[in-house]
Amino acid sequence: PITEATLNIIFSYGFVLDESKTLSILNRLNRVVLIFKLLVDQFQILETMTPLDFLEFRNYLATASGFQSLQFRLIENTLGLQEDQRVKYNQQHYMKVFNDPESIQLLKDSLIQPSLFSLIEKWLERTPGLQVNEFNFWSKYQAAVTNYLNENYLYPAQKETDKMQQETMMAEYKKSVDTFQSVFNPETHQTFRDRGERRLSHKAFQGLLMISLYRDEPRFNQPFQLLTLLMDIESLMTKWRYNHVQMVQRMIGGKVGTGGSSGYQYLRSTISDRYKVFLDLFNLSTFLIPRKYIPPLTISMKRTLSVLSNEHNTACNDGTSTEEENEDPPKPNGEQENEDVVFAQ
Repeated sequence: PITEATLNIIFSYGFVLDESKTLSILNRLNRVVLIFKLLVDQFQILETMTPLDFLEFRNYLATASGFQSLQFRLIENTLGLQEDQRVKYNQQHYMKVFNDPESIQLLKDSLIQPSLFSLIEKWLERTPGLQVNEFNFWSKYQAAVTNYLNENYLYPAQKETDKMQQETMMAEYKKSVDTFQSVFNPETHQTFRDRGERRLSHKAFQGLLMISLYRDEPRFNQPFQLLTLLMDIESLMTKWRYNHVQMVQRMIGGKVGTGGSSGYQYLRSTISDRYKVFLDLFNLSTFLIPRKYIPPLTISMKRTLSVLSNEHNTACNDGTSTEEENEDPPKPNGEQENEDVVFAQ
């Protein structure tokens, strides 16, 4: 479903997304989603077979195993599954089950070429509005979060007259503060990355959050759709793994797998978060705030996210914005016309 040719269409210039092809990107990712849905639905047919039926021909499989699926490993590597997050196959690298030089070379090439994750990460780091001399989104977002936590947690707790209830509310407030601080502080964020609990760089995470909060702006609408499709692909990949695990347990129980693995026990370990490539997209909701607290766009930033000509992008990024353009206007009302995406480089 996801090949090097597809990545070349999506990212035509190395780490830079060719946003003039946004609609083609969305169409291709939608196609990948449909393919994965078909793969997941196929388990409904396989599950009509009984364990006794399966035993009738299991011996014909000999040592054949899903471990030998070259395409599945290529898909994992192309998406960006980290090597150190894999559960080892019989305490050895998964590449050991492949003997032919062509397959081994394809796997090595898939590890060398930029993965979809790494390309998405570099793209998110270029999100308009993150720079201090632009909209300075991160600073405004932190101020908005403080206001949100104070109004919804701190102030109500301070007004609470029941001592025990107040302690509970204050504990909830402190827990919420710690959660947001974990993403405000770059060092803490990196600690989460080192533990495998987050994957995106701090700058890329800021871009992801900004696109999600301002998804209704014309230039962020299609990037938000792209990110949503990545979540769909990840969800379907996880569903496929889960259905596979359930079917294996149903067919062979705790028996050893045909490839010599622990069978069900091994497969069960592959449906954890360590196998999620775009884990940050799923955890993003933790850091979303209600719309009324989202910082309003400045006139200059509003124009940047509305006008899509390259000439305007150049003008917006040469540092010559006026004082009036940088003023924070009231929150805009009404809907903007949706157009193709061309991020400033």
